[in-house]
Amino acid sequence: MLMWAVQWLVRRKLHRRALAEPLYGQHIDERFGVYAPFEQDPARPLIWLHAVSLGETRAAAILLQELRQTIPQMRLLLTNGTATGRAEGAKLLNGDDIQVWQPWDTSRASGQFLTHFKPQLGVLLETEVWPNLLAHARAANTPVALVNARLNDVSFRRSLRLKWLAQEAYRGLAGVYAQTKDDAARLQALGASVRGVFGNLKFDVTPRADQIEAAQLMRATLKKPVILFASSREGEEAVFLDALQALPPQVYGRAQWLIVPRHPQRFDEVAQLIEANNLNVSRRGAWVDNTIWLGNSVGEMMFYSGLASVALLGGSFKKWGGQNLIEILASGCPVVMGPHTFNFEEAARLAIQSGVAFASDSLPDAIQRCLELCHDQKRSLSQSATQFVADHRGAASKTALAMSALLTLSVERR
Repeated sequence: MLMWAVQWLVRRKLHRRALAEPLYGQHIDERFGVYAPFEQDPARPLIWLHAVSLGETRAAAILLQELRQTIPQMRLLLTNGTATGRAEGAKLLNGDDIQVWQPWDTSRASGQFLTHFKPQLGVLLETEVWPNLLAHARAANTPVALVNARLNDVSFRRSLRLKWLAQEAYRGLAGVYAQTKDDAARLQALGASVRGVFGNLKFDVTPRADQIEAAQLMRATLKKPVILFASSREGEEAVFLDALQALPPQVYGRAQWLIVPRHPQRFDEVAQLIEANNLNVSRRGAWVDNTIWLGNSVGEMMFYSGLASVALLGGSFKKWGGQNLIEILASGCPVVMGPHTFNFEEAARLAIQSGVAFASDSLPDAIQRCLELCHDQKRSLSQSATQFVADHRGAASKTALAMSALLTLSVERR
């Protein structure tokens, strides 16, 4: 009843967000269970893959490549929750694949979504557990798995406060495939049936050769090393800029500073913040020496990290939990991170142990560490970073095989 009652607020929020990101204003009715006509193909199993935002969609792309090889006859039904996720997800569609918005978690919208599409298997990425949706999937005998699953300690404690609801939802999953043993233990405590601990899908990322090549060509022309603030979040840029201005001019000038905000709707905001700090800014495609470079493009993180000698990890200096350090390391760029990395807890710990990532308590300290690393032997660090990622691959193929087995079991039961 609560989810039904706040639908008008959801619609209002979508219309407001569409002012900055027009995609939020498109196909709004899909979020409430209204879809275009759709024809099933009995010869091709429809696999529903849900990736809420940009990070999950990139992980879904890695898994999808393996799924298409393991289940070559599959047809994809892709759902997303954010504009960046949907835009990235559109690149994954083949032929008659389908993409719609994630249904808002009311009984009506969830029920109509499953009745309309009738997927043979549902695959949710990372943390996307919705009680109404799973209840209707159970009623429709549609197996739904949670893959690349993670549950940090903070979220676990919050879930315990609503244990009566969380347990019902997690028990509705046909199988859970966790990133780490700690994630598995927390998920099991909430009633999930954990069938495997496969590691993080994001380790299976394949570096974009075109972006790495472009970065290397540009890097060869630069007179000083680039220090990247990757996927910076709200509240972090102001601290970062204050720390830069506190540096002696000769130290500040030893590096080229590059900021890439996590969310594209904040590009203009960050540019204005840089100017408000009496610093000059130039944007991607028009970068100028002696300015702060702004990475105001989507989908080019491998270019930015391939260009950099070292990266600061956004989201880790405020309580955001950290952004994806694996993609940065895969580009051969070592990482300096803050104290808040609970979204990538295991990957951060392993990277520190391997000597390709470094922990700092604050942004000013992290900046000093970056400056020191710029003058270390970058080549050996770069090779170690790419090797670290290669050593932890394998989750995608294991997950695809597990989904194939679930699909076979679903078809036999039907």
